[in-house]
Amino acid sequence: MPRAIWNSFESSVLSAFIALVGGTATALVLGLTDVRMKGPVTFLLLIPMMVPPHVTAIAWVQALGPSSALLQAIGLAPEIGSTHPLYSREGVIILLGIQHAPLVFLVVLAALRSLPREMSDAARVAGAKPARLLMRIILPLLAPTLIAGYALAFVSALGNFGIPALLGIPARYTTLPVLIWQRLASFGPTVLTDMAVIAGLVAVIAVAAVVFQMWLASRRRNALIGPPQPPLDIRLGRIRPVVETGLALAIMATLMLPVTALFATALVPTYGVPLTFETVTFANFAEILFRQSVTARAFMNSTIVAAVAAGILAIFAIFVARYAAAQNRAVRRVGTLMTALAEMTYAIPGLVISVAFILAFIRPLPLVDVSIYNTLTIILLAYLCAFFSIALKPVTAATLQLDQSLDEAARVSGAGFYRRMTHITIPLIAPAAASGGILVFLTAYNEVTVSALLWSSGNETIGTTIFNYEDGGYTTLASAMAAVTIIATILLMALLDWAGRRAPPGVVPWRL
Repeated sequence: MPRAIWNSFESSVLSAFIALVGGTATALVLGLTDVRMKGPVTFLLLIPMMVPPHVTAIAWVQALGPSSALLQAIGLAPEIGSTHPLYSREGVIILLGIQHAPLVFLVVLAALRSLPREMSDAARVAGAKPARLLMRIILPLLAPTLIAGYALAFVSALGNFGIPALLGIPARYTTLPVLIWQRLASFGPTVLTDMAVIAGLVAVIAVAAVVFQMWLASRRRNALIGPPQPPLDIRLGRIRPVVETGLALAIMATLMLPVTALFATALVPTYGVPLTFETVTFANFAEILFRQSVTARAFMNSTIVAAVAAGILAIFAIFVARYAAAQNRAVRRVGTLMTALAEMTYAIPGLVISVAFILAFIRPLPLVDVSIYNTLTIILLAYLCAFFSIALKPVTAATLQLDQSLDEAARVSGAGFYRRMTHITIPLIAPAAASGGILVFLTAYNEVTVSALLWSSGNETIGTTIFNYEDGGYTTLASAMAAVTIIATILLMALLDWAGRRAPPGVVPWRL
């Protein structure tokens, strides 16, 4: 266990730094400069965040390994028998950084949209160059956001199961979430006790990291005067093509390369066979789409549970955010307490939440004598616990921006609480609630960490089915289902993006 503790801490610290640098740099380019096609680029950069971590790991393993169908097709595959470069400590850390960079990108981009421009405009009028403006004005103002982004990447890496499981186990680089899964698979007499101890340790580390982040951010907070305004539009001039080429290369490296390799593996009969016109086959897609009943069941289960969780949390977030902003001190304390609990549950890794739900519901419910263990209900409840903070953040931000005079005027006119909610608060913050619900749905739709210990036969999710295929050695079937999952995710995001053109601003999180 000491080695697993160190591995978890090391991989989380280093990968969060990679995510912070990459996500912040990309957000600054898209948020402050005059690069073209910002909307499509933002959409493409966020796709890896919506792809399950274990699918990301599978894609990168197949992109760079000796048996890569893609590299074999172009004659660049490493020598057969050589060690895969990603089966290592460095491979786990780099891939965790790539996976969580979009999280930091989204947080920093949102902060750039809300910064007042008075100081930046004054510095530009005084002749400050973009580099000086960035170092002396923008980054100091963004310090609390950067700290929060780093903490978000840290706790996400700490609880990540898919990447350390698929890359770390072959390299004997075990992290705490993987150790929990291994202890559960051992079926020993002390399995629940061992899982509870390890899960508690992970939870303590995650909560301590969040508390430290909040303390550090409070010391770096800057008081800003002035309303949010459109972000800067720094002219890049001659270097704009260079910057745009860099963005295109980043998209190719983090999205196109692994996804292409994943599809290439899904189109060969056996893993390791080169992809040629003679070897290409759609048998793997036919197998998982038409012959394996678990596939359709997994897609149906994930869609239902993710949609129900998104709807419940979007509605619940409206009331919690309203309570947290209430003028009544007692009501405000209740809302603040629930907000803090939501933050803590998001900081706690998904496997820890799974262990807690196993311990809580392994026996039938008292009084009614009904068991929800080994059902979709327990997965739904775990989603509600794990992803509430995702739905709450945009709603809280929107609620704090509401003018309290609207609520006061309605109260003076005799309107009760629920009438004020339905006629004033909900219509004004509904776009933010829809945005939070969309993020919850896309996060829960493909996740594997929370459901890895809670699924059962007949209650599989997309993430657990792909992981079980890969873990069982059915690499081509895992690739085919992962490819279908990526297509489904992109189609969902594209549909939401299209609908967002007709929706109020803020409904679709990635629309600029």
